[in-house]
Amino acid sequence: MPLGFSASRSAVTIASMRTPLSPWPALRPARVLRRAVPLLSLVFCVAVSGCQRLKPVDTTVFDRMGMGYSAIQTLRGLHLDNNEVNEIITAKQAGFSDDGCVALVRLARGRNEKFQTGEDVGDLLKAGMSEPSILELAQLNVLGLWTGEAQTMRLAGLSDRIILEAAHRHAAGETVLSGASLANFKNTGMSEAALLQLVRRGVSDSEAPTIIALRHRGWSDAMILRRYAGSAR
Repeated sequence: MPLGFSASRSAVTIASMRTPLSPWPALRPARVLRRAVPLLSLVFCVAVSGCQRLKPVDTTVFDRMGMGYSAIQTLRGLHLDNNEVNEIITAKQAGFSDDGCVALVRLARGRNEKFQTGEDVGDLLKAGMSEPSILELAQLNVLGLWTGEAQTMRLAGLSDRIILEAAHRHAAGETVLSGASLANFKNTGMSEAALLQLVRRGVSDSEAPTIIALRHRGWSDAMILRRYAGSAR
């Protein structure tokens, strides 16, 4: 065998041993970049989203409103979002106390909900309802859709006691007189005690025209209560 041919063959063999063949095709830099960009974009979006979620909500407005340190710290610990901060501001500006605001948020958390009834609280305060009564309505979970009814009753001069009695029956799904009917009874001169008993006894709105007619005929509170004895308690 010629000497030149043997040397050439040996060189090829040595080169093959030094550079093992890859089972994968070589990737060009441009192709690598094209494949990496979508992945990097996804990582960036996830990182930004995570930072936004971790960004603390600004509660410094509570301090500027004069809210106490303890209440602010408690509210921060309840992990408020920006909407809840605005609802608390609304309730606080309407005159609700620090402890009352904390209690409202805690009640919402107890139902795994966000606090979103600050405006309702403000409306009831402006109508003349007391803070303890509003908190009781919140405990009954009737703030929201029933707020307008409670506000109407309070503006009509009905007491918190009557409103709360009606709220308890409403929350329990029991028959209860509407605020409009109770206001009409009050306008005939019916007493607070009589109105309260009519609510407690589960008199329905369908009886309202009859009661009004009886009052116009001169029936007293006692006579009407005897007619609607119900389950007095």
